[in-house]
Amino acid sequence: MSGPSTYEPKTGIERWLDTRLPIIRFGADLLDFPTPKNLNYWWTFGGILAFCLVVQIVTGVILAMHYVANADMAFNSVEHITRDVNYGWLIRGIHANGASMFFMAVYIHMFRGLYYGSYKAPREVLWILGVIIYLLMMATAFMGYVLPWGQMSFWGATVITNIIGSLPLVGPAITTWLWGGFAVDNPTLNRFFSLHYLLPFVIAGVVGLHIWALHVPGNNNPTGVNVRSKQDTVPFHPYYTVKDGFAASVFLLLFASFVFFNPDGLGHPANYTPANPLVTPNPIVPEWYFLPFYAILRAVPNKLLGVLSMFGAIGLLFILPWIDTAKVRSMRYRPMIRVFFFVFILGCLLLGFCGANEPDAHPLPGGAVGAFLDADLNSFVWLSRLGFLLYFQFFFALFFVGLIETPLPQPESISSPVLPQGAAASPEKKG
Repeated sequence: MSGPSTYEPKTGIERWLDTRLPIIRFGADLLDFPTPKNLNYWWTFGGILAFCLVVQIVTGVILAMHYVANADMAFNSVEHITRDVNYGWLIRGIHANGASMFFMAVYIHMFRGLYYGSYKAPREVLWILGVIIYLLMMATAFMGYVLPWGQMSFWGATVITNIIGSLPLVGPAITTWLWGGFAVDNPTLNRFFSLHYLLPFVIAGVVGLHIWALHVPGNNNPTGVNVRSKQDTVPFHPYYTVKDGFAASVFLLLFASFVFFNPDGLGHPANYTPANPLVTPNPIVPEWYFLPFYAILRAVPNKLLGVLSMFGAIGLLFILPWIDTAKVRSMRYRPMIRVFFFVFILGCLLLGFCGANEPDAHPLPGGAVGAFLDADLNSFVWLSRLGFLLYFQFFFALFFVGLIETPLPQPESISSPVLPQGAAASPEKKG
């Protein structure tokens, strides 16, 4: 629970400012915020995501000073940044790999929220704002991927905007507006650069709402049990600032390993060739963090149904608080639904693997399956359909399993499972 403010201005300047713009009070309340004492390292990714957002905005602003949003000059301007601008190779490496680090952290953050039931009442608005942030990140990342104007950038923009065009009624109008004409060209690049620059600041605003929504009910915790007293909490500073700082340092080691030792490892080789509308790269694939949704799109034979399934895979997250019928938050105490959750993770990984491969390629050696599996079934498109089922089964399971499962006994409070037997007894009882 957020509770009343405990900040007391100590100087005349602080008192003067506090009555007009209580920004010091806001910062002090954030540091003194009562936080459940049993949070594990999965909770540190919220702070890591805030760090990633700041890094992406700062490096993006610097890159925009040198980038030229023109179809004839964009590719060369990116090369100029890398080769000629002082530390341009570093700024671009941080920004390009930072997008992947950002998505890696947000996926872990979302899976943690799913496992521990952080979307359940009274945190529904907190969860919905998080899904909105995720959608804005996807839009920003897609538009940013187009800006280098390499082969994969150009053809990725062509494929995705054509997918949007298949939506009934509004699709063609949106596609024409994004293109700025009748095909992906210079007006498209200008629009994407403008929106790519704008959306991170929109994300920052929604993140502010997300943090605000967090501080109303307070943090969830691994037990899913509500905070009952001060005994269940510790101040955010120094306990969790130190813990988050350590986790961020470990995260930075992984980040730096890509930036300094393999800066192009997460990119596609075709994107280091200038865009050519006359030559189509084979295969056309998005960045790794879009691969599961790309696989869902290709798993459905009908184009419109594929698009609706892809958007539905994200749209279901918005109504997740009302799909889950269980009274218990944390899957620690829900062994039945825990199985479906890990199957869901397997489905996401399988979809990502399928999205990176050609749909008609054969994932299994012919000799090993020839006697048991038809050659047409031994393809990534059919494996994608299996991943499709593994993904969507989780949302059905949340509804139906919640109605029939019997959860394990929960602790009475956060403190009870971590204190030794009798430690919470009063001195009178001990005497």
